[in-house]
Amino acid sequence: MASSGEKLVYFLMGGFVGASIALLFAPKSGEETRDFLAQKYREGTDELTRRTRETRDFVSGKSRELVDKVGQTVERSRDTLARQKEQLSAAIEAGRQVYQDEKRKLETEEQPS
Repeated sequence: MASSGEKLVYFLMGGFVGASIALLFAPKSGEETRDFLAQKYREGTDELTRRTRETRDFVSGKSRELVDKVGQTVERSRDTLARQKEQLSAAIEAGRQVYQDEKRKLETEEQPS
């Protein structure tokens, strides 16, 4: 399947070939033929401008979508990291507390009554 760039080249080549054939077999006067060619040129230019604008808008939209998705992924990652950090801090604090409690128990057991 031809890419968009190849399609554009084929379109322009077809326009050139068609215009050349029209000149060779033109049943109209020179001025009428020039007007016809100018009209076809304007139509081709308008079509090219329209397709270029559509492509630019499409790429721009996809870029915005990608930036939004990346931003959302980064934000979710930050949230996950913050939660894991909180859980780790809580686990360390709980471990410290258990250690201190056990240390106190041992100290009270070792003291003579």
